Amino acid sequence: MESKTQDYHISFFKPANPQTKANRNMIILFVSVWAVAIFGFQILLKVIQKPSPEVAYQKYDLIWDNINSNTADYTEIQQFAQISLQVLSKVFISADERKALDIALTSSLYKLLNNDDKIVFIQKISKFEKLKIEIDNISDADYISSRNELAVYVSPIIGLGLNDVRMTILPLELLSAEVSGFNENIKVQIPGIMEKYLIHNESALTRASFLGFPFHYFYTAVFLLVLFVILCLLYCVKTEALNKKFGIND
Repeated sequence: MESKTQDYHISFFKPANPQTKANRNMIILFVSVWAVAIFGFQILLKVIQKPSPEVAYQKYDLIWDNINSNTADYTEIQQFAQISLQVLSKVFISADERKALDIALTSSLYKLLNNDDKIVFIQKISKFEKLKIEIDNISDADYISSRNELAVYVSPIIGLGLNDVRMTILPLELLSAEVSGFNENIKVQIPGIMEKYLIHNESALTRASFLGFPFHYFYTAVFLLVLFVILCLLYCVKTEALNKKFGIND
């Protein structure tokens, strides 16, 4: 007896008829376009990008040899402290790197003071550190007062105005126990830290803008989303055309 059972099994890799084969090829084409649009752009960025140092790194590069050899003058030490604070202002920085920069910053400021001011400097930092341990929240009045007092005291030493956004974190980065801790073990870490956070890979594509957006942001956040929707619409249209071509009715 002839079997009336129909085989409805569909294999993507081994299409059973011309319609499913054409549909398979169309899916491969659209997925390939999508993959090239995503990964091709990232590969292109990697190929054409070049290291681009921030202005802060250029300043650091000019003064580092003197800082490292302890021959830097007042202005150079002050600039180094400002650059260290700028790196500390970055959102993501490891604990070890932060500790090294905290020591470099504190020691640099300490060097800029005379003996009497050095004592006051340590006292103010110690007072603030003690409050940081004792308080339950950062809204504590004594904590805020001590932080502001320390910021006001340090601002002329580091050469920054109180309205500079970096001054908000400066009191948090000073360590009373490390005023003389800028030793060779710390110095050897500084070049790598500065390169990591002050040199960025850039290219014409990352510097360009489109419709008010950085081009690479517009491409990944807007264009790729629009392209995905267009590919979905094209798939629907092409599928309908294939169904008509092969006489398949819904």
